[in-house]
Amino acid sequence: MPRNYTLHHAPDSAPRIDYKAELNEQQYAAVTSPPGQALVIAGAGSGKTRTLTYRVAWLLDNGIPPESILLLTFTNKAAREMLERVQALVTTDTTRLWGGTFHSIGNRILRYNAERLGYRKGFSIMDREDQKDLMETVIGASGIDVTSYKFPKAEVLGDIYSLADNTLTKLPEIITSRYPYFEQVAEGILKLRKLYQDKKRETNCMDFDDLLSLTVQLLEENEDLLERYRRQFEFILVDEYQDTNSLQCRFIELLTGPQGNLTVVGDDAQSIYSWRGADVSNILNFEEHWPRARTHKIEINYRSVPEVLNLANAAIAMNRGQVPKTLRPARESSGTLPALVALDSSSAQAAFIAQRILELQDEQGLDLNDIAILYRAHFHSMEVQMELTQRGIPFQITSGLRFFEQAHVKDVAAFMKFAVNRQDEVSFMRMVRLIPGIGNASAVKLWTDWLKSDAAKSEAMPASFSEILLPLKVPKKAKETWDQVAYVLDEMIGAEGRPAAPALMIRSIVEGVYEDYMKTKFKNYEQRQQDLEQLSNFSDRFTDPLEFLSQLSLLSGVDTDNKPDQQPQDRDAVTLTTGHQAKGLEWKVVFAIWLADGMFPHKRAIDEGGDTALEEERRLFYVTVTRAKDELYLTYPVINHQARDGDIMMRPSRFITDLPKDLVEVWNVKSGW
Repeated sequence: MPRNYTLHHAPDSAPRIDYKAELNEQQYAAVTSPPGQALVIAGAGSGKTRTLTYRVAWLLDNGIPPESILLLTFTNKAAREMLERVQALVTTDTTRLWGGTFHSIGNRILRYNAERLGYRKGFSIMDREDQKDLMETVIGASGIDVTSYKFPKAEVLGDIYSLADNTLTKLPEIITSRYPYFEQVAEGILKLRKLYQDKKRETNCMDFDDLLSLTVQLLEENEDLLERYRRQFEFILVDEYQDTNSLQCRFIELLTGPQGNLTVVGDDAQSIYSWRGADVSNILNFEEHWPRARTHKIEINYRSVPEVLNLANAAIAMNRGQVPKTLRPARESSGTLPALVALDSSSAQAAFIAQRILELQDEQGLDLNDIAILYRAHFHSMEVQMELTQRGIPFQITSGLRFFEQAHVKDVAAFMKFAVNRQDEVSFMRMVRLIPGIGNASAVKLWTDWLKSDAAKSEAMPASFSEILLPLKVPKKAKETWDQVAYVLDEMIGAEGRPAAPALMIRSIVEGVYEDYMKTKFKNYEQRQQDLEQLSNFSDRFTDPLEFLSQLSLLSGVDTDNKPDQQPQDRDAVTLTTGHQAKGLEWKVVFAIWLADGMFPHKRAIDEGGDTALEEERRLFYVTVTRAKDELYLTYPVINHQARDGDIMMRPSRFITDLPKDLVEVWNVKSGW
């Protein structure tokens, strides 16, 4: 019978940190929590990073060797910044500390042990482009018919497999629940996954998801390795625990073991990424999984004025699934309540935002980079972008490309441009290259054949595109879609040779050919579909497609300072972004826009998602409003003039109507000369 003996670490002789002086009471309790498991609920703006950083320093000051500490984060930048802060606090050399993302730590473990999984030393890690190329090779050699039905492209396949891996869900279930339009080809998708996995081993390559999923497999199948790493990592710390998925949670459980030392820091009220696999139940059920865990709440907010926090607390209180807490302000009252602003229309909403920004700049001397416009979906920014452009207000978009510069918008515009300008080679080439089986060479040949037709030479609109296009020779794989494109072009022009209204053109393109293309090509197909529906609604104000296309070109050609290599703080520009992208950021003034039911919360969450989806939408609203430090504006249009079925009255978001009336100041906005 072996005897158990505990080796105690010798603490540093003279810690440099006065923890009680540098931390508030709640932070201090979390930082100095005794060994075991601990859940730290750190509210928005409460110093989460500071708490985690000081926890690492505390362990080092108490003699824990750096190599015995594992710090797991969601970005390499976060890990780097925390370790730099720790190094500035302690005298211990922290270079031996294991800190990084889940995948980077997985990579380190696999580098020593990949042979046990059938890989060779020196395996390559594929980026997204490499993964796409290898997947296309596998598809080509598989013998699977990907032309008889709309089959997902390589990038979409990668996302399907990724979601299954990260949620620990069987692939058929993922297809049924998240990709029902691929159920007809589910057998091919399953077969390709096995072929793709075999090909990766054959070529000694791993994709990004393998770095974690294969590490979990390695630890589950090799008890000696699991015990080795459990012994090494005496203390495990996890940042942003509310964003963990099932695979990450499993990785943490394996390394910690039932008796290990684990500290997780997060905020259940900021869990907003279920669409990419995050599972809020990991943090909500932490105490059930770890019954001896201590829970610490950090509720003092250093970011926002009390008026903003009162609204945020009231909003999130409506959620039933949460760890109850109340943010308390460290700042003094500003005397200014958040503004609730109902506008006549979406264009009036954009005009109000632009005018108020100029007032904040001129009257209060506020820098533009202290102002953000936040929204639920990227298309909500369309009219705001137009208004800011027209008024000469610089802005930067961090939720994606400028609306009119996105690939799917430019694709649809290419159809329209060619329909009204039969000499537009650029638009023709873009349009036909969307068709499966048509590459550059085929597109050039088709353009040459088109130029020989009378319709291409005549200034009059052709009565029928299909009469000219259908007889042209195209690859067999492309024939069905090519024919449909020809018929769509006919529909866009009409029997009398006059172009249809822009909105009708867009709907013909999307419903005729482009919706199927988006499903197979883009992982965020539904978001892009919403963008195009909004584009169609917006185009209703135009009767002439040339005028509409001219407006698109002018708006997409303006320099918006939207350069990814520049950081927002490096230039004076208003930030436009989604609530998802805004998490972790802050501004002095925030405009939360399109706060109408069906927009925020999203219509799909209301109609199909049930309480779970609505609670996540409310958490997203909470994240959005807690980005504001000084001033918060909540806006929505009373009438949506761009609705597909005509003008409709918009109901204010339930997240607004649920609030006590005394938490907001209602602004009555009138048009003036």
